[in-house]
Amino acid sequence: MTRSPLIDSTVFLCGAVVMSFEILGSRVLAPNFGTTIFVWGSLISVFLAGLAAGYFLGGKLADRNPSAKGLALVIMIPALLFISFPLYHTAVTGWIFRQDMGERISPLVASLALFFIPSVLLGAVSPYAVKLRTCSLSSVGHTVGTLYALSTTGSIAGTLATSFYLIAVAGVNTLIFYHGALLLLIAAPLLITRFKCPAASLSERARPRTDGDSGSPPS
Repeated sequence: MTRSPLIDSTVFLCGAVVMSFEILGSRVLAPNFGTTIFVWGSLISVFLAGLAAGYFLGGKLADRNPSAKGLALVIMIPALLFISFPLYHTAVTGWIFRQDMGERISPLVASLALFFIPSVLLGAVSPYAVKLRTCSLSSVGHTVGTLYALSTTGSIAGTLATSFYLIAVAGVNTLIFYHGALLLLIAAPLLITRFKCPAASLSERARPRTDGDSGSPPS
């Protein structure tokens, strides 16, 4: 396993952002749908579904052509969604509220509309990062464990910081906007970074030898 502070910090901060966004999501939905158990159930379910889909998507993307630039692009899409989020979320939740789909379905639909895509893309970060950090099959377990531990630790930090402090000192729209700005800052150095041990060659290094590929010079 190669050490990469850039990848480690990216995974940690993206984990923090996704859970902070979930906490803020309750405030986004509250004006129209309240803070009932149905709202929280909808939020948690949508974020978990998004992360699950993101883990799958991130793995598929990383297997195609892993690069730091590719990871940067994955992060930049939710960054732009966050920056523009204050411009559209009120209209979206207001429209869904007026459809009067019931106290269970309405917050679920609103959660899907607003939070599913960002959570999918942020969920894709960890498996993509694993591929960038993996240089040997002998260390893949350590790599996966380390990066997912960093992501979870970031999620804890984001949850506590947002619920205990940030909401009290800044508005929801401001915080979400700055989440987008933070993601852009995270993505910027990845656009110009090249890793010394590209995971794209892992499969070639791990390819089992055959009788005709023993590594010995021909006789």
